[in-house]
Amino acid sequence: MFGGALGSLLRHVVSVLTAPYSRIMPWGTIFAVNTVGSFVIAFFATLTMADGRYPMSDNMRLLVMTGICGGYTTFSTFSWQTFEFLRTGAVGRALLTVILSVVMCIGAASAGYITAVCFNFQTMQAVEVEKHKDI
Repeated sequence: MFGGALGSLLRHVVSVLTAPYSRIMPWGTIFAVNTVGSFVIAFFATLTMADGRYPMSDNMRLLVMTGICGGYTTFSTFSWQTFEFLRTGAVGRALLTVILSVVMCIGAASAGYITAVCFNFQTMQAVEVEKHKDI
C-alpha cells in the first residue's frame, strides 16, 4: 500500500510538471511516466533477483515493482488518452500515442535490463578476482 501511494504521488508530481508540454500529445504519460517506469521496473527486477548484484526479498521487490512502479505507471491513463483521441477523431494522434508508448516502453525496459545485467556482470567479475587473489 505504501509503495502504491508513493508511486501515485510521484505520478501526480510528474503530471503537474509536464502539463504545459502535454496539451496536444500526452508527453508526460508517454515519456516521463511509462518510459521511465518501464526502465525502472526492468532495471530493479534484474538487479534484485536471487542471482543479481543486490538480491532482495520478495516483499521488497513487490514494494518497488508492484507498489511504486504500479502506482507510478499509467496504463489506464494511456488507454483513456488514446480512446479520447479516437473518440474525437484524432486517429493520427491515437496511433502515434500507441506506437511511441509501446516502442519507447519496451526500449526502456530493454535498456533497464541491459544496464542491470552490466552491473551484475561487474559484480561477478569482482568476485572471481577475489577468489583468485590467494592463488
